[in-house]
Amino acid sequence: MAQDGHPTLGIGMVGYSFMGAAHSQGWRTAPRFFDLPLAPEMRVLAGRDADAVTAAASRLGWRDVETDWRKLVARDDVDLVDVCTPGDTHAEIAIAALEAGKHVLCEKPLANTVAEAELMVAAADAAAQRGVLASVGFTYRRVPAVQLARQLVADGRIGTIRHVRAQYLQDWIADEDVPLSWRLDKSKAGSGALGDIGAHIVDLAQFVTGEAITGVAGVLETFVSERPVATGFSGLSGTAGTERGPVTVDDAAVFLARLAGGGLGVFEATRFAYGRKNAIRLEINGSRGSVAFDFEDMNVLHFFDASDDPQVAGFRRIVVTEPQHAYIANWWPAGHGLGYEHAFTHQAVDLVRDLAAGVQPTPSFADGLAVQRILHAVERSAASDGDWQQI
Repeated sequence: MAQDGHPTLGIGMVGYSFMGAAHSQGWRTAPRFFDLPLAPEMRVLAGRDADAVTAAASRLGWRDVETDWRKLVARDDVDLVDVCTPGDTHAEIAIAALEAGKHVLCEKPLANTVAEAELMVAAADAAAQRGVLASVGFTYRRVPAVQLARQLVADGRIGTIRHVRAQYLQDWIADEDVPLSWRLDKSKAGSGALGDIGAHIVDLAQFVTGEAITGVAGVLETFVSERPVATGFSGLSGTAGTERGPVTVDDAAVFLARLAGGGLGVFEATRFAYGRKNAIRLEINGSRGSVAFDFEDMNVLHFFDASDDPQVAGFRRIVVTEPQHAYIANWWPAGHGLGYEHAFTHQAVDLVRDLAAGVQPTPSFADGLAVQRILHAVERSAASDGDWQQI
């Protein structure tokens, strides 16, 4: 029992790099700003390098370390396993944790293949029968402006959906001399821009519209087929060595989509858009209006109401920092914006509350599988010169 009287939730996390640091921030901060029914405790961090994982644990706030994730999963003081490793390890770790009776939070994309994702969903379904629950980390759902967009669509404020335009634009590998990382290795990452960042806009489009993508036609392109091998990495940045190696994933993905309600979608994911650092853009046009969001201005949502007087009609710029907006009441006074890290806190908050209530957290592993099937269909389409693929 924690000092505040709430039962504890022992967290064990596997992986401590970019996503590990972001998830750690979420677990540290959630109980300090939100009243939670369970008290998350950062008990153990796992990584293969003893010195590196020990240093990371000290820096990020973890009590103990393991150099074998299997030992972390077996520990009695771990109630939830947070998987922040490359995609090729997700299925093995998550399934083992669920079978050991641990709740699971797994980073996106859920797996590297549809077959792996299906195995994970089967394990999650079996675990749920025993009260053990699982969720996948599509964290951008937790941005307050995205939550408001979903609410406006659900309330019918933009009417029947006609168009979805979704982009995720970055430039961190636009320089041809940026060194290789695991994200450019298909055996570890599964795919490139398509899975790494395209998965996010697929999930966001379905989340905000409330409609499934039913078919796709797309192309993939690798602009730089060979890069320097990194001699060291920190987050997304690396130091290039003299040896060179192959890039085995896509650098960019572009695809068309149809939604269940008949609307059309255009999706673009690239890490070659110079000047775009983390531009997640979502615009939805309906029969009664539109909503538009760009993560590089993440505290703002643009809303157009087609019923307005034409003399004054235009997009409203809504600063989504009022106490009435999702999550905001627990943070700062109105107008004091949030940042990238806050969505990870919101993810921890929502997951803890769902676990305490015994309800299936969202997004579920089934939601992750749905995204995986769409990514796979885009790959199939690209391999067949853009042929239309039903989901």
